[in-house]
Amino acid sequence: MQNMKDTKEILGVIEGDARLSAEQIAVMLGKETGDVRAILEKCENDGVILGYHTLVDWDKTDREYVTAFIEVKITPQRDRGFDKIAERIYRYPEVKSLYLMSGGYDLACIIEGRTMKEVAYFVAQKLAPLEDVIATATHFVLRKYKSDGVVFGAVEEDARGNDFI
Repeated sequence: MQNMKDTKEILGVIEGDARLSAEQIAVMLGKETGDVRAILEKCENDGVILGYHTLVDWDKTDREYVTAFIEVKITPQRDRGFDKIAERIYRYPEVKSLYLMSGGYDLACIIEGRTMKEVAYFVAQKLAPLEDVIATATHFVLRKYKSDGVVFGAVEEDARGNDFI
């Protein structure tokens, strides 16, 4: 019998490591392999599991790219709120993530480009001119320390010590 507790346990396991097989998950959680498979399939069909992704440390490759966080202030549309403009923005292939936020800006947009110039072009030519966009603020990522719970590379030890941690 599948219940929400089993589903949450299985989702928690694959969120930590999507490479695990249904057999491995079943052993880890003391469940039947068929039940695990059925829960995973139902979650995929229901849109709970949207995909399986690999987290890559691109800084350890020769790939050149720039990541930017762009804060976007917009005018919400009558009867549609933020959804219509958000849909226009997330359809751009440069946009990796888009979030509705509280605070001084309405949307947080994460994009990737090959160069800072390419990112600047995206903001100036595609994002800022959209009818409902009032303002943008672009922040470039200089170094990635942690993403999705995974630490990137070893951080050098500070000679002053770690008494504050």
